[in-house]
Amino acid sequence: MLSSKFLKTASALLLSGALLLSGCGGGGDTAAPSKDGGAKAANSSNKVLNIGIKADPPSLDPAQSTSLYDRYVQNSLYDKLFDVNEKGEIVPMLATSYEVSPDGLKYTLKIKEGVTFHDGTKLDAEAVKFNLDRYRGEGSKRKGELKFITDVKAVDPATVELVLEKPFTPLISTLTDRSGMMVSPEAAKKAGDDFRNSPVGTGPFTFVEQVKGDHVTLKKNENYWNGEVKLNEVNFKVFTNQSAGVQNLRSGALDILDEVPVKEIPGLEKDPNFEVISAANYGYQGIHLNMSTAPFDNKYLRQAFDRAIDRETVVKVLFDGYSSPANSPFSPGHLVYGDSDKSEKPDAAVIKDLLAKGGKPDGFSFTMQISTSPANEQFGAVLQNMLKEHNIDMKLEKVEYGTMLDNSEKGTYQAMQLGWSGRVDPDQNIYDFNVTGAPNNKSRYSNPEVDRLINEARSEQDNTKRKALYDQVMEILHDEVPYTYIFHNYDRFGVSKKVKGFTYVPDGIIRTANLDKE
Repeated sequence: MLSSKFLKTASALLLSGALLLSGCGGGGDTAAPSKDGGAKAANSSNKVLNIGIKADPPSLDPAQSTSLYDRYVQNSLYDKLFDVNEKGEIVPMLATSYEVSPDGLKYTLKIKEGVTFHDGTKLDAEAVKFNLDRYRGEGSKRKGELKFITDVKAVDPATVELVLEKPFTPLISTLTDRSGMMVSPEAAKKAGDDFRNSPVGTGPFTFVEQVKGDHVTLKKNENYWNGEVKLNEVNFKVFTNQSAGVQNLRSGALDILDEVPVKEIPGLEKDPNFEVISAANYGYQGIHLNMSTAPFDNKYLRQAFDRAIDRETVVKVLFDGYSSPANSPFSPGHLVYGDSDKSEKPDAAVIKDLLAKGGKPDGFSFTMQISTSPANEQFGAVLQNMLKEHNIDMKLEKVEYGTMLDNSEKGTYQAMQLGWSGRVDPDQNIYDFNVTGAPNNKSRYSNPEVDRLINEARSEQDNTKRKALYDQVMEILHDEVPYTYIFHNYDRFGVSKKVKGFTYVPDGIIRTANLDKE
């Protein structure tokens, strides 16, 4: 049962309007269409669900994951301490309730009893401590998310105490995602760095295999703690070409497609055998500008690039209304969204002046890396034409999605198109991307004042005051432009009517635990 403190905090974390979510690590597609992927015909005794996803999951280890496509699979393998329901509310999962000390420096979590990992080992407070300590450790992509935790204590087998350096408002929201996913301590210790390829959790499905670029196969967890799993097998099958994905959905080779191309929506909606579930999300798509190398080590050239993009035209040409212009990590309806987050039309005189201030009055050239998909190529082509009008020459380099993520880590790029699928709390949309040395700070950006303001916002519990702090942050980011925000897109799932129990959840992740298939 939820504690009153849980309900109060969960309510405070909700965003107004629809809490809806989109592509997490990229606007990228990769790899070849799935061939067999272990697909079988579903029947009364062997129900197999095939889900088409846009890119290959790079890592199934929550400690190392930075991709939306990882999360699609991970949410079937791992349960989390808390979850988000279809209303966008934070609800208990492996943690049944929590209490917060009056000073906000101690969280006491009650852990569900009787849960076992896929390898038969027990979930208890020590296992939770192991996971949180692992996510806080060196090399973990979750380290920044759990920065304020100074100690994790297993008080008794069903009680965990988190000690904080200072109040951290987004904590419970953070535990609804990868930082809250519980992996088997024994399996993680045994596998070491290879755990990403041999994941073990407590979720409704267990890992069978991953064939890179083709599919990930999971099978039913016969001993799932949270009710009987109706499906025998789930295959996540990689389709770089989403139009081909729609064809496979129509043929029955797929049951769910994670992203229906806008042009395919009307036809699919008219077909009585399918439905399109489309909803605005609070993620964003845009471009990292590498500030450690030319030409984007020059602020004025970053500004010129940013001001030359007509967001409204991008949305109209590419998405026919199934997205909205972006100029910040906060989408309309988000609790910290403000007037400063709205985009403006390009002004040729302003752009010309910025080029002159940047020492490039006749324009400049650079290369942007994009992932290999028709949709991304079209996106790149639209931007190229816009920039050409202002003598900015953007060359496109098509790169496999996993390689692109590697390049972003190494800094071997000038500009790169990667987005974020968005989270419930604003901190999760901005901290890791803009604070000095944070895991997803691909632009190599560093500003002590931004660091101070974002960290202050993490501790502030009054939403009005938090918004004022983020407004100050965005004023600086709009001037320094480490990242160009371009659009907030929509989730667009194609679902066969043979699939039963599909519920859209605001984080944009398909829950397979309760799915069934005729």
